Amino acid sequence: MPPALIHLVQTAASLTLWLFLLAIIFVPLEWLFAVNRQSTLRAGLAADLGYYFANGLIPTFVLAFPLGIIAATGRQLLPAGYQLWVIGLPIWLQIVAALIIGEFGFYWGHRIMHRVPWLWKFHATHHQPVRMDWLINTRAHPIDIIFTRMSGLSLVAIAGLGSPGFGSGSLVPVIVLLIGTFWAFFIHANLNVGLGWFEHILSSPRFHHWHHSRDDHPNHNFASVLPIYDRIFGTHYLPDKQWPPSYGIAAENEPDALIAAQYDRPVDEPPARDPA
Repeated sequence: MPPALIHLVQTAASLTLWLFLLAIIFVPLEWLFAVNRQSTLRAGLAADLGYYFANGLIPTFVLAFPLGIIAATGRQLLPAGYQLWVIGLPIWLQIVAALIIGEFGFYWGHRIMHRVPWLWKFHATHHQPVRMDWLINTRAHPIDIIFTRMSGLSLVAIAGLGSPGFGSGSLVPVIVLLIGTFWAFFIHANLNVGLGWFEHILSSPRFHHWHHSRDDHPNHNFASVLPIYDRIFGTHYLPDKQWPPSYGIAAENEPDALIAAQYDRPVDEPPARDPA
């Protein structure tokens, strides 16, 4: 069997296992601590499961080569002393550094998706749902996933911390990608839970739900894990103890529309305004 096909089968099996684990975690939590009472077996569930597998497979293969090239180029261009210093850092510190660097890139990649009209056409798919739950995290056009993931992971590779592609030789970006992916499911979840003081340094479901608000707030709260970037760049919005009254955008597709149809026809909805 060709190596690429073997990797495809292994990735699909891994995605199936992760889906099972995520469901075990989030389905009971959403039932116990729901913001809005809603059925787990909702409209659009089958389509979102399709998005889950498609967006788990496509970006992985598309990004493996360019991120590997960036990491290899960085190893050639970065001073040897710097590379030895990075390698010598404790693994936990490398992970923290990669998370901070990668989140900076993700923040700006995400914000650009909202500001550039032709990119917003792809990102708007993610803002169509009128209800929030953990699986809504997967409803996205692959170009959206590829662009924002590249924005973050390319900076991690440039910094000499490796890439999650084949043969990168570093688990750091893989761990950061896993942390970011799990946190993305968490902040989309229908969970009325707060993080207390930690909401100053970590995003929460309430923080990200405001990003999906139908009102004038989609151009706030771009960070996935670290809201400090929204505070620094003036896009932070988190009214005390309040949740959005409604979600989604005007151009709402049918939730059960074929995934291929939405991939071929990005949403024709103008991007939101910059925050005041």
